[in-house]
Amino acid sequence: MPYAFAEAEETPVTTVTAARADATTSSGRWVQLGLGVVCMVAAANIQYAWTLFVPEIQKTFGWERAAIQLAFTIFVISQTWLTPVAGYFIDRYGPNKVVMFGGLMTGLAWIINSYAGSLSGFYLGAIAGGIGVGCVYACCVNNALKWFPDRRGLAVGLTAGGYGAGSALTILPIANTIATSGYQQAFFTFGLIQGAVILLAAIGMRAPGKDEVKFSSTVLQSRRDYTLKEALNTKVFYVMLLMFTCTVTGGLMAVAQLGVIAEDLGVKNFKVNLYFFAMAALPFALMLDRILNGISRPLFGWISDKIGREKTMFIAFTMEGIGIIALGTFGHNPWAFVILSGIVFLAWGEVYSLFSATAADTFGSKHIGKIYGVLYCAKGIAALLVPIGNLLMQATGTWSSVLYTVAAMDIFAAMLAVTVLRPMLIKHHASNGQTMATGGGH
Repeated sequence: MPYAFAEAEETPVTTVTAARADATTSSGRWVQLGLGVVCMVAAANIQYAWTLFVPEIQKTFGWERAAIQLAFTIFVISQTWLTPVAGYFIDRYGPNKVVMFGGLMTGLAWIINSYAGSLSGFYLGAIAGGIGVGCVYACCVNNALKWFPDRRGLAVGLTAGGYGAGSALTILPIANTIATSGYQQAFFTFGLIQGAVILLAAIGMRAPGKDEVKFSSTVLQSRRDYTLKEALNTKVFYVMLLMFTCTVTGGLMAVAQLGVIAEDLGVKNFKVNLYFFAMAALPFALMLDRILNGISRPLFGWISDKIGREKTMFIAFTMEGIGIIALGTFGHNPWAFVILSGIVFLAWGEVYSLFSATAADTFGSKHIGKIYGVLYCAKGIAALLVPIGNLLMQATGTWSSVLYTVAAMDIFAAMLAVTVLRPMLIKHHASNGQTMATGGGH
């Protein structure tokens, strides 16, 4: 009897201990997600606040705007094409060391800009910023993927959303500092602040242990961890790369040329009256860009956790394609321009949550830093393709040709999602012994 009593006492204690461990892990991973979002918000200004500095730099030095804007191109290329290298260090050394280095480079970039007296100085700052933001972005996205296999879409969507919408918190303070103290002081002050925030948040970041993750019951996910070489030897990787390039190119073309398109359509300065305030159509559309771009990433990520990645891709990419066609057709109406551009932005930002989550589902978490780093180079390819939009407009004399081409790329990617990618992923997972008897995400 004493033995039986002891055994009866042990079971509840073990259960309670396990429950407490699960609760600790659950709360701990949300802390990790929160730290990643904080880092992304702090890193966002290097990309999204740059436009505030360009007029002041031009006024100070008298350089051509195109020469100044080359710094932004250098930043994007540095951030994008070095992501696979950052992914290698993330997988090898863990997130906190890589984010710390990213924080140092992010802060240093704006401090360099504050002292720059030549174009080469700003170009050097752009390289430092690209390296820093690339490390922070890649690391935070990958940490979200590793901590939340069961909610990858939502987790990476919230993380990417922090980067997409984070600058909204500091745009006005930066603008006020530029107006009152000069752009150099704004660069220096916010460089220190942003770098320090990232460094402090990085201290608490870590990768999960094997016993701290649980897989989705609605989305097929690989239990096998592919190496980068193994992933590059699969056809599914290149289908995703093609789709990613098509959708990112379309989105970047639409966003980059929105101001020129608004001017050509005659709606740039038209006042849109919402009763409680009035705003010109273009600034209003750009404001919607920030808001809807931030919302779209966790929204469509959450939807993909429920119905599957490929179905969500089909819905989002089709919505974007139709929205761009409608923008080219009805965009001369200011109200239509604002509403339709908002739809385009809503359906575009989600690419950064859907493709990263799909890559982790397909190839596992252990080497996802390197694998998604290579896949993310689609943005670098897209950045090189964006100028084709200007050439196409010059050749045809109308932006409609550009918009219809972009829409065709989005709809092509949408069709690939359900006719090519989905069957390939089902076959890919079946080869690893992963099947789903009940419908679920696939």
